[in-house]
Parts: sequence; structure tokens; C-alpha cells
Amino acid sequence: MRYRLSFILGLAIGFVLGTRAGRERYEQLRRQAQRLGENPAVRNAAESAAQNGRQFASRAFDTVNERTGHRVPESVSDKVHSLTGRRAANNDDWGSGNA
Repeated sequence: MRYRLSFILGLAIGFVLGTRAGRERYEQLRRQAQRLGENPAVRNAAESAAQNGRQFASRAFDTVNERTGHRVPESVSDKVHSLTGRRAANNDDWGSGNA
């Protein structure tokens, strides 16, 4: 009950502060966020982070798969491969396989 009351109180305070700021402040924050997202440095950092994340996930999957004796369920395997962008388990976009 205490947590529920805290949540409702926080929601009410946020609503009041948000309505006082108004639509103009919302639009201003939205424009700033859009400009930040269009910044080439931010885009490059985001793309780099996404690529590194895919590589890490791929390596982690391969390690787990080897340690479990290649008994990872097919549904998990398909999901990991779709998230990492790999079509086949032992082939990457460069055609070099697992390095």
C-alpha cells in the first residue's frame, strides 16, 4: 500500500508540474531531442553501440551454445540470430565465419 501511495503521489506531482510547463515547453524539449538525434556524432555513437551489442550477443550465444553441447533450443537460436542479424550460425556479413 505504501508503494502504491508513493507512486500515485509521484504521478500527481509529475502531472501538475507537466501541466504548468505547458505545451510550449514540451515542444521545445521535443525539438531539442530531435536535434540531438540528428547529430552525426550521436548517430555514429548509437550505430557503434548497436553493432558492438550485436557482436557481444553473438559471441555470448556461441559460448553458451558450445558449453551446453549445442543444446540451445531452436526458438532461442532463431531469436538470437534474428537480433544479431546473422543468417546462418557460422556465417557473418563478411563471409569470414566465427573468428
